[in-house]
Amino acid sequence: MTGPRIAVVDYGIGNLRSAEKALQHLNADAALTSDPRAIESADAVVLPGVGAFGACMQALRSAGLEGATKAAATDGRPFLGICIGMQMLFAGSDESPEVAGLGIIAGRVTLLPRTVRLPQMGWNTLDVVAGSRLGADLPEPTWLYFVHSYAPEPDDQSVVAGWCDYGRRFAAAVERGPVWATQFHPEKSGAAGLRMLSNFVGAVDSRLTV
Repeated sequence: MTGPRIAVVDYGIGNLRSAEKALQHLNADAALTSDPRAIESADAVVLPGVGAFGACMQALRSAGLEGATKAAATDGRPFLGICIGMQMLFAGSDESPEVAGLGIIAGRVTLLPRTVRLPQMGWNTLDVVAGSRLGADLPEPTWLYFVHSYAPEPDDQSVVAGWCDYGRRFAAAVERGPVWATQFHPEKSGAAGLRMLSNFVGAVDSRLTV
């Protein structure tokens, strides 16, 4: 691989290889890693996640990767959180009230309304916020793949890059400087998801050539 070095944080939860493979398909030098030094030296970092918020946070801490991951999300490098990886960027989640998140983005993760079937599992449309770099050049409408029962509620709605409706309107994507995150799985969302990952890889390339 000749593209930017992207560390995909491997903390022992679920199948994280699909994100790695999708980034490699875009010619990024992406690799799963559980080595804090590899995370610290990478050009960019991706934090995937599947399952429950508390289990993912505890696994990240048990693997000794919380510090390196938090540093990567605060030192100016491009950073992408996916699904539970997005939720982990917030202060906490009602799914696991006793477990603190990384606290990178102000807000909390809350349960979607019980008036709809939970979890939301399948395809839904994304309302991209104008000017979003993550959502640049997406088709209209943009269909993306979700698997979740909880969704973040940022304190500052200016960080929202895309909205989705499922029981309520929720932040399906956020951007705060170089920190991007998605509640959906771009690596499982066909051409639209690859376009978003390509936007992320492009942002990494742009930073390296400045």
